[in-house]
Amino acid sequence: MKTIKIGIMSQEKIRERVLAIATGKLKPSPDDPKIWFPSMKSLATILSDENRELLRTIAETHPASIAELATTMERSPKNLSRILKTMANYGLVKLEHQANTVKPVAEAARFHIVAI
Repeated sequence: MKTIKIGIMSQEKIRERVLAIATGKLKPSPDDPKIWFPSMKSLATILSDENRELLRTIAETHPASIAELATTMERSPKNLSRILKTMANYGLVKLEHQANTVKPVAEAARFHIVAI
């Protein structure tokens, strides 16, 4: 499982960075974080102990659906779906739509955090 580099920077600085990249004023280096959070608090919410365990379980068991993951983790599919959508918005999980199911795929279970 690969390691994702996560950056922490104020929302204003993140916005400035995105605009600089979009206008060609900044070219991100390959070593730059791929995911940005506006605060340690928001990072801690998304990467809570429970959510890191969820990512490890997905990486180790490769569930075919959210329902299968819910059974494995003994949690509500509705609750997991909500959490997984949030994690997908940050790029931590991919949700692959297959026929009538959604398969969660962990993008990483290890993280390198850089506070700027």
